[in-house]
Amino acid sequence: MKFSVNDICPCGSLKKYKKCCKIFHDGISFPKTALELMKSRFSAFATQNSKYIISTTHKENPDFTDDLKSWNEDIINFSKNTRFEKLEILDFIEDVESFVTFKATLFQDNRDVSFTEKSRFLKVDGKWQYVDGQFIEEGQK
Repeated sequence: MKFSVNDICPCGSLKKYKKCCKIFHDGISFPKTALELMKSRFSAFATQNSKYIISTTHKENPDFTDDLKSWNEDIINFSKNTRFEKLEILDFIEDVESFVTFKATLFQDNRDVSFTEKSRFLKVDGKWQYVDGQFIEEGQK
């Protein structure tokens, strides 16, 4: 899907992408909270920005690899084959180690592949990074 800077940002802010997550994706500014990072990562997947996903992933993340070519291809393939419908923030706990619980509504080949996750974030050199996430079954929190 072609994405325009004038489209509504996928993160759910109702702002234009160029006035929202694009400033993070372009390195003009950095997310001040783990919540902003979470939302900007969702937008990065939706806009096929694998570079941003890789740069905001903590080294302890299970997907982290030095094989950047393969990792980049995996992210691009996932993003190209997924329709990012909606992001709902369910909970946010900000601390030294922060947590964002969210529901991502996604579709692949018109099949609902939505999920709910509690993501964990840490600050490294003053910048938030995504460490890992735990899937949550419907009805749990």
